[in-house]
Amino acid sequence: MSAVAFHRNPLLPFLEAKQCVSNELAYHKHFHEEYSIGLIDRGVTDAWCDGKSLQVEAGRIISFPPAMIHACRPQEDMQWQYKMLYIKPEWFQGLKQREIDQLYIPYLLEDGKNKACRLRLNETMDAISRKSTPLEIETALIELVQALVSENTSDLEHEGPSNQDQKYVIGIKEYLHAHFAESITLQQLEIETGISKFHLVRLFKKWSHIPPHAYQILLRINHAKIELAKQRPIADIAAELGFYDQSHFTKAFLRIVGATPHKYALSI
Repeated sequence: MSAVAFHRNPLLPFLEAKQCVSNELAYHKHFHEEYSIGLIDRGVTDAWCDGKSLQVEAGRIISFPPAMIHACRPQEDMQWQYKMLYIKPEWFQGLKQREIDQLYIPYLLEDGKNKACRLRLNETMDAISRKSTPLEIETALIELVQALVSENTSDLEHEGPSNQDQKYVIGIKEYLHAHFAESITLQQLEIETGISKFHLVRLFKKWSHIPPHAYQILLRINHAKIELAKQRPIADIAAELGFYDQSHFTKAFLRIVGATPHKYALSI
């Protein structure tokens, strides 16, 4: 018995996510045109990758570069559950060559790095499956890739304060303030700043302590409080602020304000 689900966002055409639960599904030798990053959630699978045999247990991440022949077969009498991200190669433009060279190697990660990357892969999958904003989905993906290529230290950790860095961050914030209700993408922020999305996310998080999508959510919630004070319908406010639905808006509002929009409106 098998159950397979795919997740996509039309504003992020470079990314596709897949979730699968199966006790019988096996994949013969094949390859993908995308870069593939997978996580085994349950069971054990025997993987064949470019002539090498690997055993991948639950909790382990495995990745394949584009065009690499591989195959996967779950071990018998096990319910196999996994998730995969498929990323088009052109999306990686902006990574440093050293990072690209390191990324395009199939591997199983060591325990510490595997744990960090597993967390970020799950965050990416959660964001795209619950139809979060494009900014949140792609930011989670970037943090996953940065964890994959990291040598345990950030490229920015040893950099001192920079006036140019602060100008970039100020520019990003100004754009977010002007467009907080819109479905902003990292590509738009790249165009505004002239720096790559990978550097942009690291820079913004370093100086603002939160990623751009979280800053955008704060702007939306602060504006929602003003609109709720006018006793406007909650559903209208949620739609105007770009939330997927009222439930999504309520969860975000509760996390930040500590009360639901309805309760907040009644208290005014």
